[in-house]
Amino acid sequence: MKKLPILLLLTACWSLAAAREPQPRTAQPRAAQPRAEIITADSTYELIEQLRNMPNIEVGKGITFRPKNNWFELTMRFRMQNLLALSFDDDFTLTKTDARVKRLRLRFDGYIYSPKLVYSVQLGFTGYDTEVLPNGNMNIVRDAIVYYVPSAKWNIGFGQTKIKTNRARINSSSALQFVDRSIVNSEFNLDRDFGFFGEYNLDRKSGFDLSAKGSVTLGEGRNWGSSSNGGMAYTGRLELYPLGRFSAKGDLLEGDFDFEERPRILIAGAYSYNHKASRLKGQRGAIMPDDATRNIGSYFADFILKYRGFAFYTDYMGRTCDEPLFDGDRNAFVYSGQGLNIQASYLFRNKWEVALRNSTLFPEEKVQPLAGYRNWNQTTLGVTRYIIGHSLKVQADMSYNTRSRSADPNYNRWEIRFQLELGL
Repeated sequence: MKKLPILLLLTACWSLAAAREPQPRTAQPRAAQPRAEIITADSTYELIEQLRNMPNIEVGKGITFRPKNNWFELTMRFRMQNLLALSFDDDFTLTKTDARVKRLRLRFDGYIYSPKLVYSVQLGFTGYDTEVLPNGNMNIVRDAIVYYVPSAKWNIGFGQTKIKTNRARINSSSALQFVDRSIVNSEFNLDRDFGFFGEYNLDRKSGFDLSAKGSVTLGEGRNWGSSSNGGMAYTGRLELYPLGRFSAKGDLLEGDFDFEERPRILIAGAYSYNHKASRLKGQRGAIMPDDATRNIGSYFADFILKYRGFAFYTDYMGRTCDEPLFDGDRNAFVYSGQGLNIQASYLFRNKWEVALRNSTLFPEEKVQPLAGYRNWNQTTLGVTRYIIGHSLKVQADMSYNTRSRSADPNYNRWEIRFQLELGL
């Protein structure tokens, strides 16, 4: 009798479980079947939307994020340059070894609110990029600018970026066919500044084209912050394309990487007037002695020719200053003079490139004793292996230096450099 309640309870539980088991499906009318198809379609649509909004990753073009509402776009990039450089004297005795990460940079580009409101931010993290300024300011920020781009013909920007003067400086250091820029560019380029920037493009589909660029900036260089001397820098540049634009913006990349099927030419000139500059090189260099200021003029001319793997560059630049010397201080002077750079290259179909460059500096006679030479000539032979364009490449070059009437006869004559460039 005691087992009877237990049996009744087990029977009731089994009956309840059986009632909850799914029953075998019976054939349903055709009108009831689309439910499963609708669910599948919705799932596929959601999957497509997720894939559409995933980051786009492409070597050389970064990682791009774009939300569903298209109110902003963000492209993130990074690049590094690992360098090994050896310097030798006239007897080919090793005098200096330089092994370091020369450049390590992080860049953000895109638009916000509208594709017409474009921004660009670039940060540098190596000692080469972040050297403390003469006024004590930090130097991590390289670019931080917002552009209003109503059309492909013109734009205006406000912030900090490169001053548009010589082509060698406008080109990114990631797009060079040598390990680094020439000694002429190193002396006379204006680098970056803070202010207003504008650009106009004729923007023709074929045939003759031109660009005009200008800026009004603080004149003290990047990350300077403020100036109490009341001076400003005024810069203008004109670019002419007699035979039409280069393919894939090839004028911004050294070497004829796109193998232009027709000859392409760039002829350009620029001038910058830095009123009451307080640094010895205008936007760069040490502070002038005794809070002095100088009016500095800088001029630039460029010529580029590219055709079927062959590329030829020449750029001429210089600096003028009415009073380049300072009384009682022989260690400070404005390097007034000129420089000429000529380089040619050929890129083979297997992505090996050979390039030759000759660069010469001509300081004015009054500053030659302080510069330490009458002129300085450097000849460089370079070899580059492009693996993924300029985004992944291996470079090596060898330079020979000659200084006439050098104040230091023991200067380094030879330099051999090896560099790996990697960027996303």
